[in-house]
Amino acid sequence: MADNEGNIDAKKIGIGTPQKQDGFFLKGNEHACYGIKARLSQVFNEKSGRTVMLAFDHGFIMGPTSGLERIDLTINPLIQYSDCIMCTRGILRSVVPPTCNKPLSLRFDAGSTILTSLNDETLGDIEDAIRVNAALLAVMVAIGDPDHEGLTIANLTKTVDMGMRYGIPTLGVTAVGKGLNRDARYLGLATRVCAENGANVVKTYYCDEDFENVTNACPVPIVVAGGKKLPERDALALAYNAVTQGACGVDMGRNIFQSDSPVGMLLAVREVVHNNATVDQAFDCYETYKAENK
Repeated sequence: MADNEGNIDAKKIGIGTPQKQDGFFLKGNEHACYGIKARLSQVFNEKSGRTVMLAFDHGFIMGPTSGLERIDLTINPLIQYSDCIMCTRGILRSVVPPTCNKPLSLRFDAGSTILTSLNDETLGDIEDAIRVNAALLAVMVAIGDPDHEGLTIANLTKTVDMGMRYGIPTLGVTAVGKGLNRDARYLGLATRVCAENGANVVKTYYCDEDFENVTNACPVPIVVAGGKKLPERDALALAYNAVTQGACGVDMGRNIFQSDSPVGMLLAVREVVHNNATVDQAFDCYETYKAENK
């Protein structure tokens, strides 16, 4: 117990100056708990309000796809240039250096692969997510899948409940099957369903028409998936169009690690997302880095 002798009466107690109450910088999360806000602040840059996530969780349904055969050689050198990594717990523990100090978007579901019917998923263990210090819990939501829509929405709500209990935000990942169109009507429905069921952030695809309607109608941040490998300028255009139409960043994998210059591409994407670079400016960044690091 502190000695009560020799104390000086408090003077600078701020009478007449209200305590500053800043609103949280990510929409839809103003009323989240401290832990959720703290983890979201690790993932998203407070100045830009955006994130560049590096996704390499493809193997949990696709196996060792091109560029991911040796993650220690292809992905680990890229991690330092990302804001957040997205992977499975197996790859995290076996390959990713724990000294990388990047927030983790943990693939929190697992199940069927490309060899069978996708989206038949089960959830991971929340205590294991805590053990690996997850900053986001990523769960697939298959809106429109007649066999797995209900299951995956239930998985999302369970994840949200567990995340709320332990202060870990949930990333709802919209799945698009072969029979579903990636148009604004579908993406608007899918992203809104994720948000309505409690997702703190939603990952979805970009669409050429009316994407701004999708981001505007979703009350939480949207992060855009890179999808299949595109020519570098096209991938940069995708990132540019997405963020200028309301997305809060990108979660790219193949368009980074399958590029001719993965580091150059990642740096160029960062220019678009965080510094509002044009497509031409970002592509020049990519080509310059590539030429200087042959």
